[in-house]
Amino acid sequence: MAPVTAQEKQGTMEDIYRLPEGSRAELIDGRIYAMAPPSRKHQRIVGELFAVIREYIRHKQGSCEVDIAPFAVFLSADDSKYLEPDISVICDKDKLDDRGCNGAPDWIIEVVSPGSRVMDYYTKLSLYRESGVREYWIVDPMKQIVLVYDMEHDAAPAIYSLTDTIKANIYDDLEIDFSGLEF
Repeated sequence: MAPVTAQEKQGTMEDIYRLPEGSRAELIDGRIYAMAPPSRKHQRIVGELFAVIREYIRHKQGSCEVDIAPFAVFLSADDSKYLEPDISVICDKDKLDDRGCNGAPDWIIEVVSPGSRVMDYYTKLSLYRESGVREYWIVDPMKQIVLVYDMEHDAAPAIYSLTDTIKANIYDDLEIDFSGLEF
């Protein structure tokens, strides 16, 4: 087992629930990863994407639900993998309860912050793939790119710029025009 870094410590789900009000952390296989507060730009990107997806689902009278962080996602039944993705789209309402989502959301979007780069690009990508997330987007404002992983079809990741129009693979007709977003 690798040594625990300053940003992480050993813990359980009970430790997550005991964190002070306003603190955020994720739990992966017995390690708690503290999360820094997001920047204003990070929140604007998340808010804009959430609004577009929510409006699409409402307009189509879709059965999926879109949730924004902090929103609990329990990737394993034993609560050993607790994450708070920036945006989660869940199409199976049986996965939802008062705690959050129990199992893999269909689509997850993470907006990269300076402190979350390794987590978003490597750790979470692996966890989301293993747990059955159908689609995963990594929005990286510093690199000005969006990586789209269509894991349902085992496709190679597609790379877009923050000015492109990107199709959501879990839907037939949802395209998000990043150049039209205000962030």
